[in-house]
Amino acid sequence: MSHVDSPEQVTVLGGHGYIGQHLAAYLQQLGHDCWVPQRDDPSILQRPLGTVFYCIGLTADFRSRPFETVDAHVGVLSKVLQHGRFDQLIYLSSTRVYLGASDTYEDQTLTVNTQVPDDLYKLSKLLGESLVLHSGRPGKVVRLSNVVGGTGGNHDSFVYSLMQDARRGAVLLRSAPESAKDYICMDDVTSQLAQIAWRGQHKVYNLASGIQTTHAQWLEFICAENGCTWSVLPNAPLQQFLPIRIERIQSEFGFIPKPVMKDSHGFYSA
Repeated sequence: MSHVDSPEQVTVLGGHGYIGQHLAAYLQQLGHDCWVPQRDDPSILQRPLGTVFYCIGLTADFRSRPFETVDAHVGVLSKVLQHGRFDQLIYLSSTRVYLGASDTYEDQTLTVNTQVPDDLYKLSKLLGESLVLHSGRPGKVVRLSNVVGGTGGNHDSFVYSLMQDARRGAVLLRSAPESAKDYICMDDVTSQLAQIAWRGQHKVYNLASGIQTTHAQWLEFICAENGCTWSVLPNAPLQQFLPIRIERIQSEFGFIPKPVMKDSHGFYSA
């Protein structure tokens, strides 16, 4: 089951968040010596960290918290890269960096516009990526898609909001049903992060399913599970995202994504 020959010393920064806590649990299950420090713990710069998974980040509220967003994606990272005692660092970025790009392979040239508020998120993630790749320290970047599944659910996610509305009896969709995104299961995220950390041959990876799921597909599934109805706000905008290329993790690790929709009552609180 382990992806390495022997247990490793591992540190999960942001290990109390949605992705971090699942990753830490998975690594502990594999037998690794996994440390999950508390937020702002100064000892992260004083003790050996082994392999670091950098899971610190903001998602849904980044628009209203620009300074916290930059600090989460870059500030703490810079201190760890400069002063931390680690063997390698795996930086969790986002496939949102491909917004506005012409393709989604890992070596694609990316664009940003400082006059677009949402690009603050892209800029901060890309700056974090660049620090990892050019700091002179061993590190890799993982651009993560929209994660669903696991325990407790991601309260900031689109699918979670649909689930909450469905349990109240009705869902009002504020974007066009044809809108589509890439989603990936938490189980795939944790297992592939371990593969990338200890077996990856490249510096940058997309971690996604490579499959577009429309809002309508989510609604039909969730409403069937919860016995509710759904409707669409008049003139709801179409949200278009390019499919995420996953040839790199497929060729290196034989990755086959699991279905993001599970056939069981209640689904999961994603």
